[in-house]
Amino acid sequence: MPATTGSASEAALGARLSWITGLRLLFLLLLFGAMAFFYLRDGLFGYAESQRIVFTTLGGGFGLAALYAALLRRGRKLQALAYSQLVLDQLTWTAIVYVTGGASSGATSLYALSCVLGAVLVGFRGALFAAAAGIAAYGTLCVCFVTKVLVPPHDQLGIHYLVTPREVFFPFLLNTIGIVVVAALSGFLADRLRSTRGALDVANLRVKEAEQLALLGRLATGLAHEIRNPLGAISGSIEMLKEAPELSEEDRHLCEIIHRESTRLNQLVTDMMELAKPREPQPEVVDVAQICRDVVALAARSERSGTGDVRVEYNGPDGPQQAYCDGAQVRQVVWNLVRNAVQASAAGMTVQVGVEASGDDGVMLSIADEGPGIAEDARAQMFDAFYTTRTGGAGIGLAVVKRIMDDHAAFGGRIAVRSPSGGGARFDISLPTSRPG
Repeated sequence: MPATTGSASEAALGARLSWITGLRLLFLLLLFGAMAFFYLRDGLFGYAESQRIVFTTLGGGFGLAALYAALLRRGRKLQALAYSQLVLDQLTWTAIVYVTGGASSGATSLYALSCVLGAVLVGFRGALFAAAAGIAAYGTLCVCFVTKVLVPPHDQLGIHYLVTPREVFFPFLLNTIGIVVVAALSGFLADRLRSTRGALDVANLRVKEAEQLALLGRLATGLAHEIRNPLGAISGSIEMLKEAPELSEEDRHLCEIIHRESTRLNQLVTDMMELAKPREPQPEVVDVAQICRDVVALAARSERSGTGDVRVEYNGPDGPQQAYCDGAQVRQVVWNLVRNAVQASAAGMTVQVGVEASGDDGVMLSIADEGPGIAEDARAQMFDAFYTTRTGGAGIGLAVVKRIMDDHAAFGGRIAVRSPSGGGARFDISLPTSRPG
């Protein structure tokens, strides 16, 4: 999964770099036109030194854009390419700032533009990196003017340039604050946009899951009767056939297999119907102890329990134990959990179904097995529809359990899972004894 996520992130960064490289070329063209109009309009030879610097800088920008495009085609080290673009952009703007007035130049706003590009490319870190590079380049230019390492271009009026510490300090401070503010805001907005997009992706995934369940519901509704009718005929015919005296022991065994698989298929159809077309719970006060005893008795006649392979035992009161819930749905929950526990158990193990009072106003139902337990990486997905760790499993039973208990949460129902490191798993179902409130 991390490798896949990294590849997707690199692909997204490559796409953003491609767009920004194209926009950079367009911006350089517009900048070239603006510079020519405002600073070179007196003729090709009016501003010889400034003209040379501008053309050299813009020509270098076009060359770098071509180099970026070539490197993008290779698709490697895109993070380093993004950061190097930000540094070179800030150096390009510094050359333009030098030609257009130095510390007081209006072109200093271009530093903030690179901060926005850094936010788009990398996020908050990219914006701060671009801000640091821009402030360093601009500060170096100001220091060079103050220390006379640089002088204004010979074809520009020196009175427009600030060259003393007192003159340079205020525009440097003002531009630094502006760059930092733009970087912080653009980085924050970029990160928020990415997190919002992540939430939107999750929402889209939920919509797709809902669409799958809706499709499953339509399919289940259409096929349920078509499947159940022949299943009922098969089960009834097999029951009658087993009573025939002329059948050999092997034939009776084959009939048992057919009957068992018909029952399993009928249970699968029931689970699909319950998951795809859920009904609202109709809670009332019911005897959950009797429900658990009935489920244990039914499980005792199932495939593995009926042969003594896995024992299913009831631990609870012999008399009634009332709880406020939808009896039919809780029966489905207990049956699915018992069935799941039996399937997870090895020969000779026991599944315990417990019922006990929980506090003054609650009942706890528990289903515990002695199987291998639930792996840490499977716990987050164990209730997801169609997720299963068993070969041949459909991944529907626990999803039905979760949906029913989510519906029961409105009046105090809860489900909890425990799986100690030594093995085994226990599902605890909490129900109120009476209607809340």
